[in-house]
Amino acid sequence: MTRSDGYLLDNQQNEAGQRFDAFAALFDPTTFRHIEALGIGPGWRCWEVGAGGTSVVSWLAEKAGSTGKVVATDIDTSRIAAVARPPVEVRVHDVGAEEPPGEGFDLVHARLVLVHVPDRAKALRSMIQALRPGGRLLIEDADPALQPLPCPDECGPDQQLANRLRQGFRKLLAERGADLSYGRKLPRLLREAGLSGVEADAFFPLTSPACTALEAATVRQIRDRLVTAGLATDEDIDRHLANVEAGAMDLATAPMISAWGRKA
Repeated sequence: MTRSDGYLLDNQQNEAGQRFDAFAALFDPTTFRHIEALGIGPGWRCWEVGAGGTSVVSWLAEKAGSTGKVVATDIDTSRIAAVARPPVEVRVHDVGAEEPPGEGFDLVHARLVLVHVPDRAKALRSMIQALRPGGRLLIEDADPALQPLPCPDECGPDQQLANRLRQGFRKLLAERGADLSYGRKLPRLLREAGLSGVEADAFFPLTSPACTALEAATVRQIRDRLVTAGLATDEDIDRHLANVEAGAMDLATAPMISAWGRKA
């Protein structure tokens, strides 16, 4: 993530760990499938950008082995400090403002990071710069504008409330510089940056326990911001959280678009 006094989803908040757990349950299988297809193996040097949680870092470390290296960076490393042992190196780093934490990487990966970075173009250049010739870049990011609703099947007032609160969340993100249509741009941006063999796909969870957990944690985390901005009342949020906990709604996430390519 990038440094910003207005960042909406601070890693220090109690709900951040619940969000990271939900992201791992939802998206780790997709991420791991893509990285496996890129050929990861013992001895690889990997940079995990905006690591946040530990699941991807730990998996990369297992794949790279004792002869490899995994550099895990974030502006807040408190939640990844526990895995800071060989082959993992943890660094405080702002991908949108600082030079890369090394070079010659076989793999650079970022998931749900660049959408929040104000200088996304600089961050992308930095990540490509850090790759060795032939190294692989995998960027996975959301496209909330492509599917903005937590309840695509808006069949009643509970679903309508959920969608209204999500619209408020999107408004808060946009006001803080998030690009809510960034995911769909990734294939073009990777080609324009000179990468070869660019491909992409998308994953769209429609309903699962992890979707429910993510919705509850997110709404609790941004509750005060929604109320302060006049986008919802405490009564709205209490009602929505009760609906979520009841488990009767099909809750979706924004599609996560994965795009990858190879440095010449």
